[in-house]
Amino acid sequence: MIRIGKLTDYGILLMTYLARDPLRLHAAQEIAQAMGIAQPTANKLLKLLARGGLLDSQRGIRGGYALARPAAAITMVDIIGALEGPVGLTDCGTAAQPGNCHRERSCSVKTNWQRISQAVNDALAEVTLAEMTVPSQPIRMFARPSTQPVSQP
Repeated sequence: MIRIGKLTDYGILLMTYLARDPLRLHAAQEIAQAMGIAQPTANKLLKLLARGGLLDSQRGIRGGYALARPAAAITMVDIIGALEGPVGLTDCGTAAQPGNCHRERSCSVKTNWQRISQAVNDALAEVTLAEMTVPSQPIRMFARPSTQPVSQP
């Protein structure tokens, strides 16, 4: 199964929390408590997200964190990229890191993996943080084809 890491999942939760009230600064302790995430984990994620240009931070007694740009201008690929690096399903799946595989020159499936990774990247780039803050109806993905015979007229 392909999945994002637990820290990235938590990072997305933190970002959705901030997106729900974007006009004020949120203290790290407040965010950690509200989301049920350990304070050291929240601190680490907030720093990574700030370093990735997604959050602004202000020090001091009245300091805290806020989104660096509107939630509608932050995508899932931005958040995942800030926390995990470029999206790629294999070492050769991302153009940002060529040379990670010693089979790269002779690999017959490299371009197909890059194509698949690009499709995943594009899909993540279409979903904004603003959309993630709104509950939606579950979609049925990967539905198996019906095994019922199709009746012919």
